[in-house]
Amino acid sequence: MAKFFGTNGIRGIFSEDFTLEFVHDMTLAIGTYFEKGPVLIGFDGRDSSPVICKVVSSALNSIGIDCNVAGIVPTPCLEFAVKTLGYSGGIMITASHNPPQYNGIKPAAKDGVEISREDELIIEDIYLQKNWIKISKIWGITGKEERTIETYLKGIISHVDSELIKSKNFKVVLDLGNGAQAVSAPDFCKTMQCKTFLINQNIDGNFPGRGSEPTPQNLSELSRTVIENNADVGIAFDGDGDRSIFCDNKGVILTGDKSALVLIQHILKKNPNSLIITCLNSGSNIEIIAEKFNSKVIRTKVGSVEVSRKMVPTDALIGFEENGGFMYGKHNQVRDGCMTLALMLDLLATSETLSEEIEKLPSSFTTKDKVSCSAEKVSKLISSLKEEFPSSDTTDGIKITIDFKNWVMIRPSGTEPIVRVYAESESQEKLDILMSEYLTKVKSIISR
Repeated sequence: MAKFFGTNGIRGIFSEDFTLEFVHDMTLAIGTYFEKGPVLIGFDGRDSSPVICKVVSSALNSIGIDCNVAGIVPTPCLEFAVKTLGYSGGIMITASHNPPQYNGIKPAAKDGVEISREDELIIEDIYLQKNWIKISKIWGITGKEERTIETYLKGIISHVDSELIKSKNFKVVLDLGNGAQAVSAPDFCKTMQCKTFLINQNIDGNFPGRGSEPTPQNLSELSRTVIENNADVGIAFDGDGDRSIFCDNKGVILTGDKSALVLIQHILKKNPNSLIITCLNSGSNIEIIAEKFNSKVIRTKVGSVEVSRKMVPTDALIGFEENGGFMYGKHNQVRDGCMTLALMLDLLATSETLSEEIEKLPSSFTTKDKVSCSAEKVSKLISSLKEEFPSSDTTDGIKITIDFKNWVMIRPSGTEPIVRVYAESESQEKLDILMSEYLTKVKSIISR
């Protein structure tokens, strides 16, 4: 088990469990793992990010590794630049959707994809043993990388029918969530000749608009702005810009599963016989859609690292998570909010309205919730449920399957002291009953 790496990188409360000393020593371990430079560094808009960037760059320089700083960029922008511009690796300074007091670091390998779980353990071992490069004959240097955003946007545009999109003069609402996509998504929409309406567009590490994580509960302004301006689509990004939640033309906020399914149908029409990677907690309709296009689905543990790293060796075309993380293999095997927006505009350029496309999907009712739970009580919770449901899947937490369309999954978060509860059912009424039953059960076990 990893000690420091969670579901997605290393995170903690800045100056408490995520101190500058810890960042320095962990960077030495990451640099030793990379072996050589140059390394590309980027960061989100959190208040602590610039000083962490200075510590990261100086730590790399102290062991002879050159690095360049891209400044404030979305995580997928940094990752794409690492791959495209020939870096040995990348370090993104971000805590993604966590509250403002958090920060974190997320290493990317030279292929532009988050490092594997196995490599996370290698880095942790270097850190714990202090087995990093001790002496360097030559100090590394720190420079600037000013091609990052331009490279990223050019890459995205190359995968869609940009001339057709431009001809449609789409109206798009962007809820930038005071986060890092503010430096790229508006420019993309401008290039695509969209009329764009911006919400929470100022980068602010306190995320004063609606918090750093887009959820159905905090996107009422996005919904209202779409309706008021008769927009074709709305989209909300998380703090580091790798996840996206959509709003259809009627102002309905879509789950990550639903937006993924319409995109997958669009992509598979052009690319049948493809491979899709998704997590155990995604809805069951993906198998139905894939079968229509003679395509295959492989499921992984929850987490973008699990999906991304499965996509690379299998050459999968698509990866997705139910939380709005969507990965397009032809661009890069990572979650990418702006690439996902581009694919949605590509779909809308050749289809009816988004609400009509959603209506064509097989019916599905999914939900999720969370319950506070200390790390000590997690194993007791999972083992109690396993005793009650012995035939359940315990690959990642526990997934209790009643039948294909009715299931519940409970797993500990890799970033917060909570357990997440996911459920799917064949009707809203059954879903409400199922979720209520299992939330009560989970809380009862935890409180014993």
